[in-house]
Amino acid sequence: MKEVFLQYVWQHRLYLGDLRTSDGSPVVVDYPGEPNRHAGPDFLNARLRIGGVLWAGNVEVHVDASDWVAHHHETDDNYNNVVLHVVFRGDLPARLHNGRLVPTLCLEPYVPSEVLAAYESLVHPSSDTDVACLSSAAALPSLTIQQCLDRYVVERLERKSDDVQRLLTDSMGSWETCCYQMVARYFGGQANGFAFELLAKMTPLSLVAKFRDSRFRVEALLMGQAGLLQADFHDEYPNRLRREYEYMQKAYTLHPMASHLWRFARMRPVGFPTIRISQLSHLLSQPHHLFAALRDTDSLDTLRSLFCLSASDYWNDHYTFDKPSRPSHKTTGTMFADLLIINAWAPLLFQYGVQHGDQASKDRAVELLRRLPPETNHIMTLFRPLVSPDNAAQSQALVQMYNEHCSQRDCLQCPICYGVLRGRRRASSRHASSTPTSREKQPLTS
Repeated sequence: MKEVFLQYVWQHRLYLGDLRTSDGSPVVVDYPGEPNRHAGPDFLNARLRIGGVLWAGNVEVHVDASDWVAHHHETDDNYNNVVLHVVFRGDLPARLHNGRLVPTLCLEPYVPSEVLAAYESLVHPSSDTDVACLSSAAALPSLTIQQCLDRYVVERLERKSDDVQRLLTDSMGSWETCCYQMVARYFGGQANGFAFELLAKMTPLSLVAKFRDSRFRVEALLMGQAGLLQADFHDEYPNRLRREYEYMQKAYTLHPMASHLWRFARMRPVGFPTIRISQLSHLLSQPHHLFAALRDTDSLDTLRSLFCLSASDYWNDHYTFDKPSRPSHKTTGTMFADLLIINAWAPLLFQYGVQHGDQASKDRAVELLRRLPPETNHIMTLFRPLVSPDNAAQSQALVQMYNEHCSQRDCLQCPICYGVLRGRRRASSRHASSTPTSREKQPLTS
């Protein structure tokens, strides 16, 4: 057993029975205390009735009573306000630096075996799975699962809002520039997201705006800044792009990226950086300001249409320069537009609401995710035995839960785990009530 689990048991009252200290004094917990994230006792400002006397103070938790001495608390004045020493086993008395003895509560007889077994199954699952709670959480009410997902979708937006705030700070508070960089980042997907964000940062939106009336010039600017025009080509189109960029480079003292930052290997050709950069040039050559256009519409169809983009004609029969391919029109589909809305626009809108104290914008961001279909990826596959998401809000919630808890085996901070352990505690309570036993064998339900 780990100390963090015993702290969890104490905080959430997952024990059963009439609690008594090692000397037999009854203990009634009015308030277990506030978890202390800093140095000192584990819980602060607890309110306890010990032997009929009301105590207000701190609580220290250890697996073994001997840990009090092992951790040198008996010489630390920070522990002089401890009113109860909670342990799992042992009855070694705890003494404060001022000489006072601290009552010891041994929780081992009071923690139901079902709760312990459920915890062990979470931290040490019998099967090799990335989601330890799949079997135990299946019995939870659907409402509990839904409430958990509602919490995690907001956490997901808050986490992504950190990315938005970073870009907004770098952009000197310009929402248009922040939007441009955020959208560019997700044009690259997982493989080229960093490179696309770097491209946007190295190609100021103010410069892009100078050429907005010419899609060709915007594409030349982006391809050149991406470092993809540093060659002599056989085809006329890339040579025209290169000549145009060379003029811009001299006129505006531009410095291109290193071309090796772009990844082409093990990618579907439709997602090659060349295709995506051409489609991004289509977006940036539109007459409207992107952030304002996105902010001013609630229509999902309108949002999707803003991200319905095509590569220039040259790419109809190419995926890379000078290498002809089977003809196909390179247009972003609804799925790609939805991914941009989910990963770029919804977090932007949410953080805009945070910055301006606008709850309506935050609610719109969540509602927008609820109106989009769920994502399909390996994380959704992992959770399929437990829940099948109905929309993007739920799939984003599952991504958040997996990244923050499941993959880290940080089950105790997840409300699903709380629901499982609380359910086992209730089941133990019902069993104890229906099966009278001696006090020594089974604590009675309080």
